[in-house]
Amino acid sequence: MWSVSESESPRTEWPTSPPPPWPASVRATIWWHRATGTGRALLPQKDLPVTVAMVVDYLDSPVGPYREILASPVLRRPGKLIGAMPRMAVPFIAVDSETSVHGGRTHWNLPKVLAHFGGDVLGTSTASGDGWAVNVASRSVGPRFPMRGGIGFAQPVDEEVSLAGASLKGKARLCRVQVDAEGPSLGEWLRPGSHFGLQIVSGTMSTGASRLVGDVEV
Repeated sequence: MWSVSESESPRTEWPTSPPPPWPASVRATIWWHRATGTGRALLPQKDLPVTVAMVVDYLDSPVGPYREILASPVLRRPGKLIGAMPRMAVPFIAVDSETSVHGGRTHWNLPKVLAHFGGDVLGTSTASGDGWAVNVASRSVGPRFPMRGGIGFAQPVDEEVSLAGASLKGKARLCRVQVDAEGPSLGEWLRPGSHFGLQIVSGTMSTGASRLVGDVEV
């Protein structure tokens, strides 16, 4: 199991959110880089040493519009438990919606906390919370193109794993992303500097229900 102080919160009660699926219109910048040693150590099971992060602007959702930042220090490797695609294991995720905090924790075992956001997720944006901050500058490269895909989650829960997925389609373009991250541990595994990325210029996403399975591949 992991321990990332940036995602901890002593608060336990939040406004109730509706159950999945959660359809939404989104704009986002996604980037990735090779995992640091600290990042790999957060999930010491079979994994892919790639860190994936994103800033997302939910234009509408079952809990209204909100902003989000999340990062997965490594990707869970495809297999009998995980399925045919790599999945994110997310110890760091923050939003500016109390109801979304409830939804993330209750429906998907995502450790959401509250944060402050500024700027534009397709340009220069900021996210900050108690003891941490992330600054992102996204610059598009090339034309827009249609995209369709999915995002998978594999969240450790005691001796099990919570599996969930979201379908995504829309218009995207390649980009370069300049990142600066600060925090007790976040700055050690969310690598600063310039990275390859993808802008979701306009899209629709639907996140389905999660299910618990025994983690036989640890």
